Amino acid sequence: MFGAILGAILGNKTIMALFAAVVGGLSLYVAGGINRAKKEAAKQAAGKLAAAEDRLEMDREATAAERHAAGMTDDAARKEAEQWAKR
Repeated sequence: MFGAILGAILGNKTIMALFAAVVGGLSLYVAGGINRAKKEAAKQAAGKLAAAEDRLEMDREATAAERHAAGMTDDAARKEAEQWAKR
């Protein structure tokens, strides 16, 4: 009995076409989800890269300021610090 029902379903072109359409639609949906996930991952990676570049630039600026401050007298360093504190 089950074999007869299965044979009737498999032999019906309309049902098989609908089944193929549903499977195709699900495949496209899954592929779209994967593509969206990849785009989101790329967006997050770009954000992390920009943040890392910002930290690197801030470290460079701090290092330059430290080198400059190392050659100052205490009075000159105090005056420089006062300028930054007022900002």
